[in-house]
Amino acid sequence: MTWSPQTSPQVVDARLQGLLKALHLPTVAQHYQSMARQAMEQEHPYPYYLLTLLEQEHSQREVNRRQRLLRQAKFPITYTLDTYDFSLVPSLNKHKVLDLARGEFIRQRHNVVLVGQIGTGKTHIGTALGVAACELGFRVRFFTAAQLINELLEAQEEQRLSRLEQSLIKQHLIIIDELGFVPFSQQGAQMLFNFISLRYQRGSVLLTTNLPFSDWIQVFQHERLLAALLDRLTHHCHILEFAGESVRFRQSQASQPQTHPQTDE
Repeated sequence: MTWSPQTSPQVVDARLQGLLKALHLPTVAQHYQSMARQAMEQEHPYPYYLLTLLEQEHSQREVNRRQRLLRQAKFPITYTLDTYDFSLVPSLNKHKVLDLARGEFIRQRHNVVLVGQIGTGKTHIGTALGVAACELGFRVRFFTAAQLINELLEAQEEQRLSRLEQSLIKQHLIIIDELGFVPFSQQGAQMLFNFISLRYQRGSVLLTTNLPFSDWIQVFQHERLLAALLDRLTHHCHILEFAGESVRFRQSQASQPQTHPQTDE
């Protein structure tokens, strides 16, 4: 179609809206008129106007992408590092945590294991590292250990295990929370071993547990299986220890009203 200065502005606008929709440029469609007026008022050259408009489209796409990655990760709660009080767990290496949040361990396909007592913030830190990974553009998926095993077992029963594993292998980071809270069946332990073996040097695993490695035999109940699992998991692995009593317990105690003994007058 040939355009001329006499073409109705309404026709031009309708055609522009149609093209921008077809080209999937919603932010351009939303802002091109107001930014065109601004460019004219400030006498910006056309390339400057076009660059500013496309930069806004690109910026919004990045925001949308990060939001989509966060939704797809399926975090139960979206924790972040700025809401964690490192002073409550002095044994935790804050510098190391902040370094992991830069995502280099994911680029190198290394693993992370967070070990410590219940209530010391392992899930918070693990989730926060996952959120930071999403912000960097990595694909992340969060599971509890029991949830992951159940999904693997169900997929095997329904003969779609290979499809599930292939979809999960595409994730840059798999978070497995709460290993040791629920005992596994022998089949469940085998499924978890197979899954971690499948990801070995192909993608990162972040695992939280309240059990020291020496007690994992309580969960896996098979020494050879456990040895093989630990060999794969801890090869190129960052291990963070959370020592001390439950942070939640201390916070609960601190929030209780103080009582004073009564004295006889």
